[in-house]
Amino acid sequence: MEKKESADRLFSDIKVPSKGKLQEYLLVLLKFLSGICLLPIVYAVTIYFSGELLKLEPAVKGPFIWGIVGFILTYFFVWEPAVFFKKGQRILEFMFRFFSPLVKIAPFVLPIYTILLCLAYLILAKTADTREFLTLFIFGIGFSLALHLVFSAKTLRSKAGDKLRSNYIFGFSWIYILDALLLALFFNLAFENFSFLTFFNSSYQISRSIYLAAFRQLFL
Repeated sequence: MEKKESADRLFSDIKVPSKGKLQEYLLVLLKFLSGICLLPIVYAVTIYFSGELLKLEPAVKGPFIWGIVGFILTYFFVWEPAVFFKKGQRILEFMFRFFSPLVKIAPFVLPIYTILLCLAYLILAKTADTREFLTLFIFGIGFSLALHLVFSAKTLRSKAGDKLRSNYIFGFSWIYILDALLLALFFNLAFENFSFLTFFNSSYQISRSIYLAAFRQLFL
């Protein structure tokens, strides 16, 4: 009798998740799995963006790489320029204030300083000799892109209540992929040796191959 009462008490203490909580858990799991599924695309765009970048002249690829390295050195050994990232976010929030679905997404997805530098370079290239300021612009593009990616990742990773790091993995994967596409489009417009179509098609093919291989391993 006592054992039956103990068992009844044990099961009565078990709380069944509410419908809202269950939906929340399912959404977290879905985001986590979706983020994992995006990793082959992250890998592919990294490999083939790097491949196209290496085709560019040293005067282009050198400053871009040093811009990224320069930000990393600044971030770890000199100063964390979070104030610039936050100001950039506020600019985008102001620009998208009339588009409520985008106002929270755009500040993380769009590297505002990188976009402004790319647009400025493309405009100036139509009217002036770009050789004089090429190094400065490309260095700034690399520096600003690294700033955006690092602080976007840091912000997503520090969000409270992010179970399984689902928002971090899913959100940052999308940010990385879209920023790589934007930058590839700029390099394609600005420099003859960089092919956006080659980058895009090659990234698609390798991603597709990884997905097919994973599918065969799991289900065939």
